[in-house]
Amino acid sequence: MDDELAVRLKAYEGRPAAVAGVGKDPVNAPMIRHWCEAMGDENPAYRGPEAVAPPTMLQVWTMGGLSGHTGRAQAYEELLGLLDDAGYTAVVATDCEQEYLRPLRPGDEVTFDTVIESVSPRKTTRLGSGHFVTTRTDVRTGTELAGTHRFRILKYAPAQRKPRKESRPRPVINRDNADFWAGVAEHRLLIQRCTVCDTLRFPWLPGCTTCGSPEWDTVEASGEGTVFSYVVMHHPPFPAFDPPYAVGLVELAEGVRIVSNVVGVPYDKVRIGMPVRLEFRRYDDELVLPVFQPMPQGVAG
Repeated sequence: MDDELAVRLKAYEGRPAAVAGVGKDPVNAPMIRHWCEAMGDENPAYRGPEAVAPPTMLQVWTMGGLSGHTGRAQAYEELLGLLDDAGYTAVVATDCEQEYLRPLRPGDEVTFDTVIESVSPRKTTRLGSGHFVTTRTDVRTGTELAGTHRFRILKYAPAQRKPRKESRPRPVINRDNADFWAGVAEHRLLIQRCTVCDTLRFPWLPGCTTCGSPEWDTVEASGEGTVFSYVVMHHPPFPAFDPPYAVGLVELAEGVRIVSNVVGVPYDKVRIGMPVRLEFRRYDDELVLPVFQPMPQGVAG
């Protein structure tokens, strides 16, 4: 079956994909301006009465826009249909190559012809198995060739992926907070302390927000605190999370505040001022996070 399909696909090489296509708009200054603003390109050659269009806009003047392509040749539609019927229903653009032969200027009317240049044998990629289809578009103004645009797509059957258990997102660890996460791994909640003015700070920062000193050490939190504020997350659902759940801003006994989950109590029973105690919860083989649960009555204080 694959060999027979490959022969049928190969027969489309050299056949037209579009014939005598006409650009929906002449080359024009507003589109050039929008392109340059989007790209951050301030080249003066693209402004003023002698302006030319950026060469990389070559494909812009041939695109179908939101209303779609017109003038596609029957051969190209047949080729895509053949691939669809064989199960290669997904498509992704992979790369393009452009050659510039003549600058385009505002007012130029663009015409183009497109040919099916090549159809690859069946290839296996991470996305799935399929065939690469390469088209070549010759862009003209009048009878003069302005440039050539090669465009390659992959028509493929998506690979079947094994379902995997979703894991919680990992914290971003950098040089400023690495010692904090090292403490968490040891079931210790460490707070930065400026060694010049003794100000405690959390979250961790490279310098003191009070005196500006970069020198610091740490103190270990007692683990006691109160819910200063909280929200209940209902939506959107994230993988590895089970809404609704409470996210609290907990004020520690040391005076700094930390954002974490409030656990061990129904989400609708969390209250501002609720006494809580730190615990370290393991979520998988690699991830341990500090969370807070209500303190048993009669223990607070």
